[in-house]
Amino acid sequence: MVTGPIQQPSAASRSARPTPARRPRASLLPGPHALSRALDTEPYWRERLLRRLGPVRQEFAEHVRLTEGPAGRYAELLHHAPRLQHSVTRLVREHTVIVAALDALRQAAERPGVAADELRRATEHLVWALARHRQRGADLLWQAYQTDLGGED
Repeated sequence: MVTGPIQQPSAASRSARPTPARRPRASLLPGPHALSRALDTEPYWRERLLRRLGPVRQEFAEHVRLTEGPAGRYAELLHHAPRLQHSVTRLVREHTVIVAALDALRQAAERPGVAADELRRATEHLVWALARHRQRGADLLWQAYQTDLGGED
């Protein structure tokens, strides 16, 4: 039970939070889920998958551009919370893995002999990897910018 007024975060902690203009795009998931749905219907599933894969690749490339590098979101986050270096390193490594999975899925979908089941498994793996990456990114932001407002012990 809170016995006094709730304290507002200090100006320093407010400035450390991401501003709307600096936030990476919030959702990487609608595109990947559209990839999964592309394989659910016939007869043009392969074309549909390739058509939906393009925007997901572009969105992820933009995510990488906004987060990595000296002016990226991760550098800003580490400036305020250097203790999170290991988590940032993991997310950057995941970028490489996800880009490779996106490329492999595109190449497989472009080959006529690849079965729908194989593409479905690769797509499901990609969607799972993107969802896990998104959750780890959200966890990282929470760890970096959480504010203890007090309360019960």
